Amino acid sequence: MEDKADLRWPDADSGSWVGAMADTVLLDVDGTLVDSNYWHTAAWQQAFAEVERWQPSWRIHARIGMGGDRLVAAVAGDEVEQRLGETLRKRWKELYDELLPNVRALPGSAELIGELKRRGLKVVLASSGKPDHLEHARSLLGVDELLDGVTTGDDVESTKPAGDLFALALDRAGGRDGVVIGDTPWDAKAATDVGMQAIGLRCGGFSGGHLRAAGAIAVLDDPADVIEHIHHTPLV
Repeated sequence: MEDKADLRWPDADSGSWVGAMADTVLLDVDGTLVDSNYWHTAAWQQAFAEVERWQPSWRIHARIGMGGDRLVAAVAGDEVEQRLGETLRKRWKELYDELLPNVRALPGSAELIGELKRRGLKVVLASSGKPDHLEHARSLLGVDELLDGVTTGDDVESTKPAGDLFALALDRAGGRDGVVIGDTPWDAKAATDVGMQAIGLRCGGFSGGHLRAAGAIAVLDDPADVIEHIHHTPLV
């Protein structure tokens, strides 16, 4: 069993962060602020099954967090992407749209955004998802007035694990030093790609080991856990 909080910060003796503090927090949305990863997995699995390319759920879940433009090839190979990629993406969206009412905010999501703003940090939602799916998440959170910017996968040419989305989000917020909070290895890889640090959350279904291996500087359970341990992060 993993420890609740994996807080191996750079200053291991004091348990505190040393070095430059962040001025901007870039928050992934799916699996980080709202509990949607397994609904995405179910929608993708059904879409693959309908074109007789059924895939086991673990294989799909392992790629959740990638942009949809990359996921089909990563799951089923380049040949399936070339022949069926657009069909699969269209059907996945239709199926996920039907599942949207099942998506809920994760514990502490809205409260974390409020706490970050109280500490004087800029906050940007940096989602690789579709704009209408992000709108649903924003309606669940109810904190639009606290946000300094929003980005989606439609805003960039290269989606996660490329870091373009996070670079754009930092620029839109007018930030200087960004820290990413995300739930997948692809978030951590994308952050590293543009020289940012990432805090990994287990609430998206990825282990602390996977998040660490992808470059996360620390691993916590969910947004509520970030609030509990915020004094040991670069978010103070």
